Amino acid sequence: MAEKRKFKKRYCRYCQQKVDFIDYKDLNLLKYSLSERYKIMPRRLTGNCKKHQDMIAEAIKRARQAAFIPYIVDRKRVIENPFELIK
Repeated sequence: MAEKRKFKKRYCRYCQQKVDFIDYKDLNLLKYSLSERYKIMPRRLTGNCKKHQDMIAEAIKRARQAAFIPYIVDRKRVIENPFELIK
């Protein structure tokens, strides 16, 4: 049988920082949970716990509604580093 792969254990960055609330206006905190196409990254990639992943998802959705973060990125207009636009 094939050997199981051993992966490094990922820890929730928000639990380590003891964050109680994630604000939708804090874009520097939110950009670590977004992909280069502004999609919400899953827990298995970011290492967030369920509580903080739910708070992140809600904050990103609120930031999109308030137009701080775009919903989609055009395929035709490719941006090298989209997070430079977020400031």
